[in-house]
Amino acid sequence: MTQQRDRIYQHAQEQIEPFRFDERVVKVFPDMIQRSVPGYLPILEQLPLLARQVVVPQSRVYDLGCSLGAATLSIRRAIQVEDCEIIGVDCSEAMVTRCREIMAQDNSRVPVEVVQGDILTHPIENASLVVMNFTMQFISPEQRADLVQHIFAGLRPGAAFVFAEKLRFDDAEEQHLMTEWHHDFKRAQGYSDLEIAQKRASLERVMLPDTEAIHRQRLQSAGFVRISQWFRCLNFSAFVAFKPE
Repeated sequence: MTQQRDRIYQHAQEQIEPFRFDERVVKVFPDMIQRSVPGYLPILEQLPLLARQVVVPQSRVYDLGCSLGAATLSIRRAIQVEDCEIIGVDCSEAMVTRCREIMAQDNSRVPVEVVQGDILTHPIENASLVVMNFTMQFISPEQRADLVQHIFAGLRPGAAFVFAEKLRFDDAEEQHLMTEWHHDFKRAQGYSDLEIAQKRASLERVMLPDTEAIHRQRLQSAGFVRISQWFRCLNFSAFVAFKPE
């Protein structure tokens, strides 16, 4: 499957369906996410630095909502310790199928298993690092606290949870400003106003971002410490939180 340019919303659609990570999205996903998420590539570039600090021998790394495995590959090529494996989990059959093909083409020595499953229930055990990029926003808000607690329970003492998310803002003016700047970013990447509007409509019912304060409170309630926002570009941000030693 060759990577294609994202033209899913190029033409006017009579009915905008809720966004799904299906075969149509898989074909264009690398292009879609790079042109839609400000700071996406810098986040991937920093993951190896974080991984080298926290991944220890005889442990596991989990990439939850792994999609096509961009974070997995970034970390896989950085791991220098022995007896470590990466487990990618995604609920989309189309994503998992393509991700397995991509992993098979990579010659890194760290073993990777890509699993189709529910990140809410998939076992997390002996983890020195859990990564979850732009995934929490698609989880039902009522289930997010349980998911974070599930991740916390599966981490080793001193291990890290790294995640990136789109943010929303309580202040209406800040929310409007960040939304407009995000749309300007998309225009600069070649998306038309029609594409921007139609994709926004498709996402509104399935992607529900949280504020930074909510993320922090949820992490603290689960038991995480040393919570840091290590990256932000417009309304997209990345955090790291640690399980106490």
